[in-house]
Amino acid sequence: MQSPVVTNNIEVLSSIKENHYFDRKSARIKPEDLARHVVAFANASGGKIVVGIEDDGTVTGFVRRGARDPERFEQCAITDCSPAPDVSCTRVPTTNASGEEDFVLVLDVEPSTNRVITRRKDGAVFLRQGDQSKTLGYEQIRALEYDKNQRVFEDELVEDSGIGDVDHEVLARYKEILGTDAPDEQVLRARRFMRDGRLTVAGLLLFGECPAAFLPQARVRVLRFDGTKMETGERLNTTKDVTFDGPIPKIVDGAFSLISGMLREFQFLGSDGRFQTVPEYPEFAWFEGLVNAVTHRDYAYAGDYIRVSMYDDRLEILSPGRLPNTVTLDNMRETRYSRNPRIARTLVEFGWVRELNEGVKRIYSEMQRLLLNDPIFSEPDGTKVQLTLENNIVARTLRQRDALEDRVSREVLDGLGEYELVAVQAAYARGRVTPRELSSLINRSQRSATRVLKGLSRRGVLEWHGTSTNDPMQYYTVA
Repeated sequence: MQSPVVTNNIEVLSSIKENHYFDRKSARIKPEDLARHVVAFANASGGKIVVGIEDDGTVTGFVRRGARDPERFEQCAITDCSPAPDVSCTRVPTTNASGEEDFVLVLDVEPSTNRVITRRKDGAVFLRQGDQSKTLGYEQIRALEYDKNQRVFEDELVEDSGIGDVDHEVLARYKEILGTDAPDEQVLRARRFMRDGRLTVAGLLLFGECPAAFLPQARVRVLRFDGTKMETGERLNTTKDVTFDGPIPKIVDGAFSLISGMLREFQFLGSDGRFQTVPEYPEFAWFEGLVNAVTHRDYAYAGDYIRVSMYDDRLEILSPGRLPNTVTLDNMRETRYSRNPRIARTLVEFGWVRELNEGVKRIYSEMQRLLLNDPIFSEPDGTKVQLTLENNIVARTLRQRDALEDRVSREVLDGLGEYELVAVQAAYARGRVTPRELSSLINRSQRSATRVLKGLSRRGVLEWHGTSTNDPMQYYTVA
């Protein structure tokens, strides 16, 4: 996982891999070439560039022959970039590879939230993607300029907010990650989550006790439906409806616990003669989809919120706002960009967020590993991003036949009708089956499904559970 580097420890800087947030360069590099990387970091999510350490980790510093004037690098942001990005420079003492007292120069580059940064000498625009600073073409630059206008939102100040609106429990977790015991307000100011006594949008979303009081769209709603589609009125089939509207870390924790508790497991007899249990969906796939939604959604898009909808045959995660910047449905497995770099960087530090393309690639591989259909990414109405994971319930149910024979004899199974077999397999796979669930699986009325289940109960194949024949909570299990 690619993570921001929060330390200036020489051993760490010389040993870790270069990534989206970190790069190292020789002190012999030309200042205008260093500008390429400063521009790229500023146009992306910010990061750390260390000058005086070779690509292979050798500490060569500035004493060696051929090293350029460190002051020239310290002025790089001002003299070689336009407009000048926010860069802080630190000379870190060290001993170089030749045993001489020396130093390296660390440049901490802040993300540019409202301007596209260019290299002054030629107007070129670069963007950090993975461990490379890539040159952008005309269309990509236009998209970046557009997205910069959106990115302003997370840095805007929230009127009437202040330190009293902070969830200090979540902030304490963050301070522990940073390894600091500084006062809360000082930490928020230092990480640019607070200015002039007010929280920024990013600060509110990450550490506010109740962000939805200021931004009603800042919430996640988790719904569970009985069946494969949402019904209304008398056929209302919502079995769970929970809204999370606290700081993002608590939203993620709460939604994870709720969703994981509602997911099913499937058991079948493997080729080795042993029972195998597989989850309804790979945990990485749905959790990565959830975290990506709270990290990359367009929070300036008011009037809508993130929804996780769980059906019998699929799970959908809907996030307001289009895909960010240069990311499209076609290139999202290779392209990485964050609309909310401060939020993304903080959640990386919490250990949740991966590179957007890295996470998307693994969602595909995890689904394939469980023999499930590829994830489906779409942009409904061109204003939202939706991830759909299909559980392939029918195929998995059919794989229960062999395992079922340990519970129900082959003779009984061979004597079952088409709908009866589906009912028994569903009851085994899920642990139980309701008339409504069977109705959805066989595409027949609930009355027909009830007749099938009652017949199996009378024959002793299934066991009925309920208080009366009209009990809406009644269900059947394998006898």
